[in-house]
Amino acid sequence: MTDTILHINASARRQGSVTRDLTAKVVAGHPNARVIARDLAEAPLPQLTEDWVAANFIPADARTKAQNDTLALSDTLVAELQAADTLVIGLPVYNFGVPAALKAWVDLIGRAGVTFRYTENGPEGLLTGKRAIVALASGGTEADSAIDFATPYIKHVLGFMGITDVTVVAADQMAQNAEASLEKATAQIAELARAA
Repeated sequence: MTDTILHINASARRQGSVTRDLTAKVVAGHPNARVIARDLAEAPLPQLTEDWVAANFIPADARTKAQNDTLALSDTLVAELQAADTLVIGLPVYNFGVPAALKAWVDLIGRAGVTFRYTENGPEGLLTGKRAIVALASGGTEADSAIDFATPYIKHVLGFMGITDVTVVAADQMAQNAEASLEKATAQIAELARAA
């Protein structure tokens, strides 16, 4: 059976983007995979609206056509996520956090009863059995440091939805030594490809 990769790019830069280059290398290491590409800069996602929130909290079988239309893009994004065996996410660190484009994607897929649910024992992710490879790049922020709010955020969000197998490939602190940082990340990607 062919694996399916959901390839998400969030960098505002179309040219010279480190995360775009890294995610392309990760995907290339899985030549037999079916790839669903979602470019959040090329096709920006909308912010949540009052109508969206209202429609989301109405049971699916009670929604009007207009409410279903309001949720249609979210439904498509969730379907892409559900179909994927592996997520490959480009995560440039902007101002110590995730890009707004990626946050918009998270807002549209984080749906109670769809990608997670609340139980007597607390929240439960509904997207188990998947893995994620996050390609991070930063100018000055060290990955997993006290000022890195992007890495713990994306790990928490994915884990909340049931995706707990998360590998971070970090080309961090590029402003200090870009060559060494890229070499480290590229070596890690090569190791992931060998393991695959």
